[in-house]
Amino acid sequence: MEKSSNSTTLGRTKSDQLLETLAAVFKSPTSQSDLAPGTSDSGGTLSRKSSRRLVVGASPARSSGGGSRNAHIRKARSAQMKLDLEELSSGAALSRASSASLGFSFSFTGFTVPPDEIADSKVFSDDDIPEDIEAGICRPKFQAEPTLPIYLKFREVSYKVVIKGMTSSEERDILNGISGDVSPGEVVALMGPSGSGKTTLLNILGGRLTHSAVAGSVTYNDQPYSKFLKSRIGFVTQDDVLFPHLTVKETLTYAALLRLPMTLTKQQKEKRALDVIYELGLDRCQDTMIGGSFVRGVSGGERKRVCIGNEIIINPSLLFLDEPTSGLDSTTALRTVQTLQDIAEAGKTVLTTIHQPSSRLFHKFDKLIVLGKGSLLYFGKASEATDYFSSIGCSPLIAMNPAEFLLDLANGNLNDISVPPELEDRVQMENSETETQNGKPPPQVVHEYLVEAYELRFSENENKLMDPLPLDEEPKLKVLSSKRQWGASWWQQYCILFIRGIKERRHDYFSWLRITQVLSTAIILGLLWWQSDRLLFFIAVFWGFFPVFTAIFTFPQERAMLSKERAADMYRLSAYFLARTTSDLPLDLILPVLFILVVYFMAGLRLSAGPFFLSMLTVFLCIVAAQGLGLAIGATLMDLKRATTLASVTVMTFMLAGGFFVERVPVFISWIRYLSFNYHTYKLLLKVQYQDMVPPLKGIQTDNGSREVGALVAMIFGYRLLAYLSLRGMKLHS
Repeated sequence: MEKSSNSTTLGRTKSDQLLETLAAVFKSPTSQSDLAPGTSDSGGTLSRKSSRRLVVGASPARSSGGGSRNAHIRKARSAQMKLDLEELSSGAALSRASSASLGFSFSFTGFTVPPDEIADSKVFSDDDIPEDIEAGICRPKFQAEPTLPIYLKFREVSYKVVIKGMTSSEERDILNGISGDVSPGEVVALMGPSGSGKTTLLNILGGRLTHSAVAGSVTYNDQPYSKFLKSRIGFVTQDDVLFPHLTVKETLTYAALLRLPMTLTKQQKEKRALDVIYELGLDRCQDTMIGGSFVRGVSGGERKRVCIGNEIIINPSLLFLDEPTSGLDSTTALRTVQTLQDIAEAGKTVLTTIHQPSSRLFHKFDKLIVLGKGSLLYFGKASEATDYFSSIGCSPLIAMNPAEFLLDLANGNLNDISVPPELEDRVQMENSETETQNGKPPPQVVHEYLVEAYELRFSENENKLMDPLPLDEEPKLKVLSSKRQWGASWWQQYCILFIRGIKERRHDYFSWLRITQVLSTAIILGLLWWQSDRLLFFIAVFWGFFPVFTAIFTFPQERAMLSKERAADMYRLSAYFLARTTSDLPLDLILPVLFILVVYFMAGLRLSAGPFFLSMLTVFLCIVAAQGLGLAIGATLMDLKRATTLASVTVMTFMLAGGFFVERVPVFISWIRYLSFNYHTYKLLLKVQYQDMVPPLKGIQTDNGSREVGALVAMIFGYRLLAYLSLRGMKLHS
């Protein structure tokens, strides 16, 4: 009994404090400056700094001392006040924190906050927080500079693929007559279960999928897609395609240097990159490496913001995002969507796919597109989606997240959802086997009903998509331009990509694993062929084998990055190819120097400067030629398993035909040796070491070696030309 009376007393005391707090908030005009410095705000009164979120109107004066130090305290008290108000207005007893900590259950009824005393029903929205310099709350202002407004319309978009089997082929529909429109300033969500065609539709609308199997009409300002739009469209893929060894600042800086127009100076482009870093809240991690599977780096939310920054850095008119919140916690996902809202408010058109958003995320979107099995189930305002489905008889029977409700409908699942009378009649008229065990219609029947219901609604609003846009001719003519807009000249692109390549791959080349591999091989070879000229052949074999299997991985591993950057017209393919192949040379030629320094003297070769440097130059030619073969195989096949198999067979053939293992090669197959860089390297090394020997060693003509040098140089350029043509003819974003 005593315990109960104590709890009641505690409850009334707490309630009285809350009443005094409300009275202080709504009636007391005393400002924070009236309090003595350092005085704590006890007795249930609330500081004006936190109460400014409650009362819309005057901004009270702020004390200059201790503001930044106690910013987190003000935020916590403001959040607690929000909780107290909500519970009081609903007739609740006490804050959950107090009742949980005491272990009691209180009851407090009969008190509600008069609605006329609450100035705004959205006083607790995070969007309404003004800038607070003291507390460090400074909302980023996204680039509001003028941008070309682009209205996106798509009508009856369909897409089919042909699946080839062993004996026959099957045609499968991925999209079936999708229609809709997106205007500047809107954030449109594209929802649907896995396999419903969300990513395919996004790729079509973003110009990433231009295939003969695509049917329908997609217009930008009432004009078809053109190359000009590549520089006006930002596309964030579902996978975070980034270089793991570059920092956040380097990643965005290189994107700015390559993508921003040539009218801007280098300093202006670098400043734009810094602006985006601060706008996205990446300033704390700007010097941190991106990271990857085997490299520690930034968090998942920061990686996603870097991907978004890569696209918004060009101030795009259209921004497409493929599941930007996947793998993120609810708070980080909310911040990401809030970022998209800020971008849209600057006049951009934003379209994003999203898998299963929370309730707060769902209400952030302006429009909604719901897909199911490639068909359109709903297109319209996100706030009206549940009302629409309720109008056709599908209402949630329990309180649930609107996104879960829509995804259940898209999957044909009517559990906890009312069954429309028309659907019940249809099931009863059909065979009784159609009905499932729980008395609900099967998913296929539900899907057909929803498609038919929306088609009936769409036929009423179809004329809206056919109406021309109220735009001047200038925006329409700009979209029609077929001229590409490069952000840098060819030479500038080459220099930027060259420096980026060195920074990205220096960690791999100077890893202790690779250095140990080369030095240990050199020592073992030197010990096995101590003071023996036979070591010359195995020098040619090792530096013909090692570079091939290193270069094979070059283009297959960078295919995703190359596809992404080429689709955005960041650079010319020729500039990328030349920068990629030449940026490896300074790094590739350091380890051979260490190898030769160890092996040359252990083998007892000629101790003079001329033969030493000529031997090193010969090894360099062999390395560059072998790299060319690896690049050609990798670029042609673009599959690591097949490329490794072909390279193994090719290198083994070249080694056996190199003139050391088999001296008498049959005439009908002897031509293979002339394609082998091992053969030409071995002959050249022998000529360097024994050019003054009389009689010639093993019948080798001790000439100046111009034939071998010419053959190796021809291989260097020939293999690389084949690799470039393979990349040029490959569909990078199929």
